[in-house]
Amino acid sequence: MRLFDTYSRGLVELPEPPGPIRMYFCGPTVYQRIHIGNGRPFVISMWLKRWLEESGYQVKLAENITDINDKIYDAARPQGIPSSELAAQAAGWYVEDTDLLGLGRPDVEPKATESVDEIVELIGKLVDRELAYPAGGDVYFRVARFPEYGRLSGREGDEDSLRNPSEEPEQAELKEDPRDFALWKANKEDEDTWWESPWGRGRPGWHIECSAMAEKHLGPVFEIHGGGNDLIFPHHENEIAQSRGAGSDFAQIWMHNGMLELTGEKMSKSIGNIVSLREAVARWGRETILLYFMTAHWRKPIDFNEDVLEQAKAQWASFANAFLTPEGPPREAPRWEELAAALDDDFNTPQALAILHEWRVANQLELLERGLKLFGLAFEKAQAPEQLEELARARAEARSRGDFREADRLRGEIEAEGWEIRDVADGFQLVPK
Repeated sequence: MRLFDTYSRGLVELPEPPGPIRMYFCGPTVYQRIHIGNGRPFVISMWLKRWLEESGYQVKLAENITDINDKIYDAARPQGIPSSELAAQAAGWYVEDTDLLGLGRPDVEPKATESVDEIVELIGKLVDRELAYPAGGDVYFRVARFPEYGRLSGREGDEDSLRNPSEEPEQAELKEDPRDFALWKANKEDEDTWWESPWGRGRPGWHIECSAMAEKHLGPVFEIHGGGNDLIFPHHENEIAQSRGAGSDFAQIWMHNGMLELTGEKMSKSIGNIVSLREAVARWGRETILLYFMTAHWRKPIDFNEDVLEQAKAQWASFANAFLTPEGPPREAPRWEELAAALDDDFNTPQALAILHEWRVANQLELLERGLKLFGLAFEKAQAPEQLEELARARAEARSRGDFREADRLRGEIEAEGWEIRDVADGFQLVPK
């Protein structure tokens, strides 16, 4: 299998099965319900894990939960609750909402609050190597001493574009270089959580959390690091600097998924143009949401609007109909190896989806069931309540004696209960609407 690597700008071959393949995907910063765009890296990571395991690999997936962050403090204050309480509540929402997709869970979901000892130890290594320096209770990474800084994002040599933003003016004054970034932040009066460290009471910076958690759970070198392409700079650029600066090889392949766009604009909590994952699943159903994510290559942006969701819903209906009303014996169609080739070639889900439809048209239901299962999709024939079965039998009797007015009335009663009746060669079928 080969995957596109942001760092090398090309396709990179994975080792042969059984691997192992260790993967780290950046999860959410938890302070409110996640939006459907936040769900995309979760879905990609779980699908990739499933396919690799299907291919004979030993896989370990770590997906973090950032529960120490400025955004959590900012969201908790107006609510008058401790930031730790909001973070714990929102972390629970994240698990609940992603569980709605029915894809299972990552092997480990580390939290920043559970990894502070490892974070402090990693910062200490960087200070000892003079790649980091304390200043005013903070600790900053010295970008000038890490020559490959900017390579991941393609900003090498452009000092202005490599400036790391500072949340407060005083932080900028503490830096030796505008490109430097915080590894540790001194506790401020309006921040209600802190930890002790050799540099004083404070809390980790955002970027160092992932470096420490990835190494804690996957080791100093692992195969795949994933996340949205909005994390390339500065987050992932800084992770590379921290981890390699401390002596770890870190990630071998960098996967960055495209953003979900609402009317051409990136969906973002900061912009406010969000649709929560929970709302989307409640309205459209998990199957529609999963098929929607399949329609675009993981590296490309994907539009979110009524039309594309209706199309995904119609696709799921067509798969369900294939199982409900099979059309004759199986006919010639692509083999399983062709689906495997599509997924092994940079995990091409749109091509895989096209093959699934070919199996549907050819009535290759065993292949179709196996392929859908890879993506967490399965059709289970629902059993209608007995009273609806009785109405359906009464309708069949009315039709047989030519009383079509009564048959239509009974159809209406069935539909009013949320079911559709279909006439087939050997009688009827009741199907949820």
